Amino acid sequence: MPARVEPETAGRRSRRVEELLAEMTLGEKLAQLVGVWLNVNRDEGVVAPLQDAMQGEDVEFEAFAKDGVGQITRHFGTRPVDPEWARSALAGRQRWLRENTRLGIPALAHEECLTGLAAWRATTYPVPPAWGASFDPVLVEEMGRRIGASMRSLGVHQGLAPVLDVIRDQRWGRVEECISEDPYEVATIAAAYVRGVQSTGVIATLKHFVGYSNSRAGRNLAPVHAGPREVADTLLFPFEVAVRDAGAGSVMNSYAEIDGIPVAADAHYLTEILRERWGFDGTVVADYFAVAFLHTLHAVAADAGDAAVQALTAGIDVELPTGVTYLEPLREAVAAGRIDESLIDRALRRVLRQKADLGLLDDDYDPEPQGPIDLDEPAARELARRLAEESVILLANDGVLPLARGGKVAVVGPNADDVAALFGCYSFVQHVLPHFPGVETGIAAPTLLEALRAELPGAEIVTAKGTGVDDGDRTGIPAAARLAAGSDVTVLVLGDRSGLFGRGTSGEGCDAESLDLPGAQRELAEAVLATGTPTVVVLMTGRAYAVPAIIEDAAAVVQAYFPGEEGAGAIARVLSGAVNPSGRLPMSMPRATAGQPYSYLHPKLGGAGSVSNLDPAPVLAFGHGLSYTRFGYTGLTVEPEVRAGEPVRCSVVVRNTGERAGAEVVQLYVSDRIASVTRPLAQLVGYARVELEPGQSVRVAFDVPARLLSFTGRDGRRVVEPGEVGVSVRRSAADVVDERTVTLTGPAYAFTGDERRLTDVTIEDHD
Repeated sequence: MPARVEPETAGRRSRRVEELLAEMTLGEKLAQLVGVWLNVNRDEGVVAPLQDAMQGEDVEFEAFAKDGVGQITRHFGTRPVDPEWARSALAGRQRWLRENTRLGIPALAHEECLTGLAAWRATTYPVPPAWGASFDPVLVEEMGRRIGASMRSLGVHQGLAPVLDVIRDQRWGRVEECISEDPYEVATIAAAYVRGVQSTGVIATLKHFVGYSNSRAGRNLAPVHAGPREVADTLLFPFEVAVRDAGAGSVMNSYAEIDGIPVAADAHYLTEILRERWGFDGTVVADYFAVAFLHTLHAVAADAGDAAVQALTAGIDVELPTGVTYLEPLREAVAAGRIDESLIDRALRRVLRQKADLGLLDDDYDPEPQGPIDLDEPAARELARRLAEESVILLANDGVLPLARGGKVAVVGPNADDVAALFGCYSFVQHVLPHFPGVETGIAAPTLLEALRAELPGAEIVTAKGTGVDDGDRTGIPAAARLAAGSDVTVLVLGDRSGLFGRGTSGEGCDAESLDLPGAQRELAEAVLATGTPTVVVLMTGRAYAVPAIIEDAAAVVQAYFPGEEGAGAIARVLSGAVNPSGRLPMSMPRATAGQPYSYLHPKLGGAGSVSNLDPAPVLAFGHGLSYTRFGYTGLTVEPEVRAGEPVRCSVVVRNTGERAGAEVVQLYVSDRIASVTRPLAQLVGYARVELEPGQSVRVAFDVPARLLSFTGRDGRRVVEPGEVGVSVRRSAADVVDERTVTLTGPAYAFTGDERRLTDVTIEDHD
């Protein structure tokens, strides 16, 4: 949220809110609870669910905003516009609101910002699974700060990110927008992003509250059937941390319906948990058209007015992207006595308070920021490079990597020479530009082929596409195999093409029936691997695919989740050895599609057993990742006995036993031996990314609070139970380095939820 202000200023702003609220007509009130989306042309393609059905013809701003308007939707992110011109145009609309509406209230402008500000010419960072792969919240916070500063420089007040949905099913198209399958990692990384963005005075928006990723069959906008314990302990936890610990200023509802009740109409989540239990005092904004969907998709509302009444009552303050239900339909509902105007005032007070906190209601508010605009400045590109490098995961390596500097290298595959392979569906390049053919990306982004040519100047590099990502064309496979057969090494670049609503193999509305690689890519891989030429497979994807044969047969396998504009160079430097890989899997690599949905956080009954012929175990576990050096662990210490409700303290010594510098991700897990409800076999409660020179060692100490040992008991309340708990250091969820047992003593500890601390990590040099 905006920086703290002096009490006198805060008091003046609070009085201004109440004065405005008392003076406003019903029409002026409703205008503040909706957005306006300008310059949207159906012929230019759909970028929101059912936009073609829900969005009317282009509106005239002055006519729509005659009573004011709450938000301006995606002024920079709807079409490619020159940033200088667009900033002035936005400022002009703000001046018009101040000078031509009765109350002169400026609008709050919001934009998408999941992989950087989704605007033309803005820096595009790696997708959220890459953030998870880095296990580096400090770097993610710095990225959030950069993104927030870019928005602030344009006059944008709110960013629609981060996504806190916990990955539950790899078939779901929006996996590429999620950070991890582990709720603790999601919480810590997302909270860092929120702190970064909001340190600049821009509001971060938590998406999608709650349950969206747990959809049936991994299908977008499908029903969710999750028990209250799963919702509370897994799906809600990251949102709680981002609200209570990081102070997020806004929350966006999930499209999901949980056990038959759409979240957009569920006061249990939007009011009881979010506001009454967690103390959230920001605004809840509707995901695009979500209020109308209560009528058109969920069929729990008789019409648009009924949908508006249900959503407003439940706790949605602002309808986005425009006023389909909160304008005329809600006005009619008030007139008919179907909703009390006090509920409108409740939402309006939150909206006006947020505008006041942003300074929009101050007399000296200047709608046009000053200074030059550079949305892709060198410091931002450097940050994108660092995050991309840290997120590349070495899955397997028989010694072929790093690549030799000379020789003949075949670079093969559909993603080898395609700039689109670098970007996720919420990047401007993939979200908007496909609807504007011929418009350049506006940012410098070499393909992996180009980056390898620059990185390996002494090598002879030859190339063939082989097949497309998903076109099924097999005609180029024989030529690609021949090229590989005549080379010293092959770099085979496979994966996804991100898009929206079926226009890609990954992304919103691009769900997967199978976790086999799309199209004819498996056949291409088989043909290349059959040549016997050492082959390095690079997977550039938005999700984890089931590729056990590739992992077993390839000389090396590298995973990179859409790595952004600096991603190709990052991958090339990992392949050459200039960068030592340090990424770790934020999601398990499945063995087969039949294993979905899957999470490493399963209880004993969720593993393999004699009662089923199917083994759900992944081929590579959450947290897995290799390096060009080696790390050893010694001296794990854990307090043997702790009173239930007190923190558990432990430490371990980590040493770089190899011959080059590298980064290790130290992972700490706990395991309840016996509990009153079934518990995960292992659960991450702490991690530390440590950079070590050859021979260097450090002691990493963890202080794990009771909050992370608690769970929802049989009575529905969070509790820390006495008993034995395993505490282990692991290289992945499946690779135990060392383990100790701590006994929690005394009576069960009823966790009140007031504690806002996560695991403290201390790193000290060790001789």
